[in-house]
Amino acid sequence: MKSNLQFDFLVDKENNTLTIIREFNAERQLVWDCYTKQELLDQWFAPKPFTTKTKSMDFKNDGHWHYAMIDPDGTEYWGYTKYHDVNPIDYYRTIDAFCDSEGTINQELPTANWKVTFNDKGENATVTTVVTYDSLNDLETVINMGMKEGMISTLEKLDELLETLKK
Repeated sequence: MKSNLQFDFLVDKENNTLTIIREFNAERQLVWDCYTKQELLDQWFAPKPFTTKTKSMDFKNDGHWHYAMIDPDGTEYWGYTKYHDVNPIDYYRTIDAFCDSEGTINQELPTANWKVTFNDKGENATVTTVVTYDSLNDLETVINMGMKEGMISTLEKLDELLETLKK
């Protein structure tokens, strides 16, 4: 990753939100594709050394993404994302939750509303992700689970993928 690329990870405990602003050395359409196409998501959407596999995905309003992050020992950590308010290459909103391999939501872990916005920054693109939790406890739970470190590592994998796709 180029060290001069913007990365902000902001915690707002009054509003139970995380705001992640990340710049990428690629044009907006390519970054959008990496966030919204299964074959690309599976190549980057998990912190190192985890890998990702998609069970099912339908990126559209009222669509979903059911996926697992897999650790090196083969343990699967499942997630379920419900898409809504999709506005191609500008933004989309989701409800994101932990689940099992069948897609049953884990009520013991936090669910969050995400808004992911894509903008141009010169020849680069920025992605602003605002994650809103129901409570301060939920926000603190994901922070303690390593959300910041996980996001840094995951987005570095996206940097690496973007370099290969631009060639």
